[in-house]
Amino acid sequence: MTLSELRTKEVIDVQDGKRLGRVMDLEFCVSDSRITALVVPAETSFIQSLRGEKCGMVIPWENIRRIGDDVILVAVPESCSHNW
Repeated sequence: MTLSELRTKEVIDVQDGKRLGRVMDLEFCVSDSRITALVVPAETSFIQSLRGEKCGMVIPWENIRRIGDDVILVAVPESCSHNW
């Protein structure tokens, strides 16, 4: 699977059914060449939107429950970082 294929998939939190958006980026570990997290859009304030700031929520790879044809199901922990 390629990054462009991942970016077309909707990310959904299985705990509350909330749509989190589409994959913006990936984080990976250089030393062992593996993906460590997905980055999806985070809610932004009005001021951040005016400034054009991009904010992302980092979802650790171990929180991904299933990657399907159209969606990626994740369990978002309370401690997920909203700063990317």
